[in-house]
Amino acid sequence: MKYPPLASDNKPPPKRFFDVFRYSRRALELVWSTSRRLALIFALLTLVAGVLPAAVAYIGQLIVDGVVAAMGQHQQTGSADTSFVVLFVACEAGVVALIAGSQRGISVCQSLLRAMMGQRINMLILEKALTLKLAHFEDSEFYDKLTRARREASTRPLSLVTRTFGLVQNGLSLVSYGVLLVQFSPWTVLILIAGGFPELLAEAKFSGDKFRLFRWRSPETRMQMYLETVLAREDSAKEVKLFQLGPKLLQRYRMIFEKLFAEDRMLTLRRDSWGFALGLIGTVAFYGAYAWIALSAIQGVISLGQMTMYLLLFKQGQSAVSASLAAISGMYEDNLYLSNLYEYLEQEVPQPAGLLKQGPQPGDGVRFEQVSFSYPGSEEAALQEVCLHLKPGVSLALVGENGSGKTTLIKLLTRLYQPDSGQILLDGLDLQQWESAALRQRIGVIFQDFGRYQFLVGENIGAGDVAHFEDRQRWQQAAAMGMAEPFIDKLPEKYDTQLGKWFKGGRELSGGQWQKIALARAFMRTGADILVLDEPTATMDAAAEATIFEHFRDLSRGKMTILISHRFSTVRMADQIIVIDKGRIVERGSHEQLMALGGQYAYLFSLQAEGYR
Repeated sequence: MKYPPLASDNKPPPKRFFDVFRYSRRALELVWSTSRRLALIFALLTLVAGVLPAAVAYIGQLIVDGVVAAMGQHQQTGSADTSFVVLFVACEAGVVALIAGSQRGISVCQSLLRAMMGQRINMLILEKALTLKLAHFEDSEFYDKLTRARREASTRPLSLVTRTFGLVQNGLSLVSYGVLLVQFSPWTVLILIAGGFPELLAEAKFSGDKFRLFRWRSPETRMQMYLETVLAREDSAKEVKLFQLGPKLLQRYRMIFEKLFAEDRMLTLRRDSWGFALGLIGTVAFYGAYAWIALSAIQGVISLGQMTMYLLLFKQGQSAVSASLAAISGMYEDNLYLSNLYEYLEQEVPQPAGLLKQGPQPGDGVRFEQVSFSYPGSEEAALQEVCLHLKPGVSLALVGENGSGKTTLIKLLTRLYQPDSGQILLDGLDLQQWESAALRQRIGVIFQDFGRYQFLVGENIGAGDVAHFEDRQRWQQAAAMGMAEPFIDKLPEKYDTQLGKWFKGGRELSGGQWQKIALARAFMRTGADILVLDEPTATMDAAAEATIFEHFRDLSRGKMTILISHRFSTVRMADQIIVIDKGRIVERGSHEQLMALGGQYAYLFSLQAEGYR
């Protein structure tokens, strides 16, 4: 089976068999740092479970030989001392009980570590997500990487450690078996070990094929997850039902599954067929040694008890070899999947160099100086040589067609992206030199696609300033400023009302109410002197939007405000208006100045006004 090259990956998957074990040490360190006590107990129980099985076989020999000797003594004298046989049986029972207890303890350790490790890995994934830039989340190739990490890697570290400990356990057992088997013949040890290698080679080969298939089809897997979301989420249920999209999307979901299942089926059949064929080699070797040991007992070379012990040792040894080789194959596969996790966790993120909390020219406002920017992977510039100066106390409106670069300008201002050329200054200091938290406290933004969190009403408002996330007094102040207080007071539990339908008792708000919640969220940052409204009232009627903006402007006097709107009845209230076309500023001035200019703004204003006549 061949797969396309993984051009999108920063690191190619490991190719040589032993290359992939470089993650084993990191997985062990991860388990150790998660719970040292459990890791130690796990290791000790593994040692016990590895050594004792050989003791059972040896005691079994003593029991059989003791029984044979007692039978001979009974035939000669009519009586026999059987106390030592009973003692051996009791000893074997005790050893078996210890083995059962250690296996039960290993199972308990695995269960506890599984829960703790799952949480630990998910925390690592989410903590890494917090350090990433917006560009990462808008990159489909990065999403493939994130999908691979979240789907498999969260369970693989414990699996790898479990197999490593299992390999140690079976290795100890094999050593103890070998010490006893070599007394019969060193060749039996060689036959025991060599019989399992053909199956190991097959497992390693097909584990690599399965991993490459897993990486190759990440986009299809992500599409399946997206279709599940669309079909089962309340925010898309209305359109799915209204447009009768359900059957169509379900059919697409089914087709993706059938394609993936066909690939899985082919790989599974090949893997198990070769595994069965090569596994027969080990079976033939085992029964050849079985016949050799039996014939030796018949010829009197070994006693009946020794024959019993060697056969038991060989049978248990074959199981241990098979389990060891399976563990190695599984470790190989786990390491391959762990490469996804660490590839994601090691994603390079440029660390912001800014440490300054104020600029050299307080009160200078915001300056864009020859700013140009293109989105990653795009050949067309989103902004080109943008120059503007926004002073405190001035309101600015951005006007332009969809895709002209208005929201991109806001993303650069909030440092979600960095300009390709030029610079953006706040109080005379380049944004890249500002300390991140200090900069974010200066800016309050509401985007058109603002978050509608399935939290309490107050927490939805408090999200605007994480430092006061649970400050009820600040909630109320912000709600009053955002015009949300009247309808909040009518809710059954007011600020403690659960919003959304994901949780029991949740209430859904109207579009206008959500927009007032978002507006209140912007006012949570009382220290912000740059306030941005990026079409958050797009679903409101013109009169409601004008009322909100007028209220917003009254409350933000003395601050810098930026408004993006397609409604010119609102835009005309701004002190300064900038028209952006294909990433360039083509016009700027007040409403009266731009109307007198008779350019693009005047044309768009007249065109919209005509629609209201």
